[in-house]
This record gives sequence, C-alpha cells and structure tokens, in this order.
Amino acid sequence: MPRFDPLPDRRPVIVAGASSGIGEATAIEMAARGFPVALGARRVDKLEELVGKINADGGEAVGFRLDVTDPDSVKTFVAQATEALGDIEVLVAGAGDTDFGKIAETSTEDFERQLQIHLVGANRLATAVLPGMIERRRGDLIFVGSDVALRQRPHMGAYGAAKAGLVAMVTNLQMELEGTGVRASVVHPGPTKTNMGWSLPAEKLGPALEDWAKWGQARHDYFLRAKDLARAITFVAETPRGGFIASMELQPEAPLAEVKERQKLALGEEGVPNS
Repeated sequence: MPRFDPLPDRRPVIVAGASSGIGEATAIEMAARGFPVALGARRVDKLEELVGKINADGGEAVGFRLDVTDPDSVKTFVAQATEALGDIEVLVAGAGDTDFGKIAETSTEDFERQLQIHLVGANRLATAVLPGMIERRRGDLIFVGSDVALRQRPHMGAYGAAKAGLVAMVTNLQMELEGTGVRASVVHPGPTKTNMGWSLPAEKLGPALEDWAKWGQARHDYFLRAKDLARAITFVAETPRGGFIASMELQPEAPLAEVKERQKLALGEEGVPNS
C-alpha cells in the first residue's frame, strides 16, 4: 500500500504575478505540462494576451486582476480562480517588483511597500488557499524568493529584507504544515533577465552595480532566463508525494573562459571589432 495517494491528474494552479517575467514563463510552462492555470496580475491587458496564447496552444488558462497588497483583491481573485478551474492544488506566489536604493535614502513608506508586496502579499495568497488544501490533505505552496534573501546586496535592502522575511515564513510553514499533506517550498532565482529592476534609470542602476562588484557580487555578466526558473518551479510542483523540495537556488552559469577570451580578441582593446 502506498504511503500517500498519488497527486490527482487535474491540478489547478494559481500564478500570481503572471503578466511578465518569471510569472509569465511559469504560466506558459505549467500550462504546457497539463496544469490548468489561473493567472493574476494588475495588468489585465497583458493577462488577456497571455491567456489567449495559452488557450490557442492547447492549454487551459483564465486570468483575473490581482493586487496582492489589497486583501479584497486577493479574496476575489482566489474565488474567481476556484470557480473557473476548481479547487486550487498549487499556488505559485511570485508577484512583485523592486526598486534600487540605499536604506538610508529609502523612505519608510517605500521600504514598507516592498514588505507589503513580497512578504505580506505572499502571506495573503497562502492563507486564502490553505484551508482547502489542509481539508483535502494535499497541496503545494511555491514561493518565489531571491538569492538576495540569502546573501544581501547593497542598494536592495528593502527587497532583501522582504525576501528574507519570506524565507522565515516558508520555513515556519514547513514545520507547522508537517503531517497535513501540504508542502511549502521556496525557489530562489539568482540574477535573471526580466524587466524587474533592470529598467531603472542609469543613475540608480550604475552605483548598485559598482557596489556589487566591490563586494564580489558581480562576478560575470550572464543572466538566467525566466524560462529557467519556470522549469524549476514546475519541477517542484511535479515532485511525487512522499517528498518535497524545501528550498532551491538557481544561479546563472558563468561563460566559458575560452569564449570570453575569443570575445576579447574579436573586439580588441578598445571594445571595437578587430579588422
């Protein structure tokens, strides 16, 4: 007799922060793997485009407005997703954005905003779906963390504090949910090429990059792609009953040294192609 009943064939998923970046890639990947997906974000026009693409490609998707800083919005979104797809089996909590700035130059209001999005918002989503998961004795809570939660970076103090708090919350959930059949996991992206943060003006981004280099946090210029994280998140969700991924960190692989040398030779000392 198996220790656990197998996961059901149909596992509706909520993806918060699905209008771009890691959330968008995760929605596409999970839909392609057969998960019905309910997409949530503030940019409803982007959601409509993505829902249309997923359904046209043979997946099953719905989209509704979601603002994780608004308790009523979270409740309404979860109710809409459940009505459209059925009981929620998987939560992917990845809504968020960031802003660069030293803590001494960041207002308390802006600092709190990061906590509201990345920590309190994740808590709102989790508490909205947890009662049903506990009652059914199964479910996956998957939180998108950050390597900044594990190794703080200058100019990202508010974001890093929120993500570090998220790690504490997930760790507590893992202990408190033990024996319920509900699994809580956190996936930590390293530097990832998305619009989050990288569209900031040069006067904010430049000093941050300089300080990262000073602290040994900018070793190379390769980035993860959003779809790399989407595969990792989907892997966590697909883990068979009987085990769970407590924490996963993905980092971009450094470019091969010989490739970098060829690039230098091709560009020359002045950064222009050699004739």
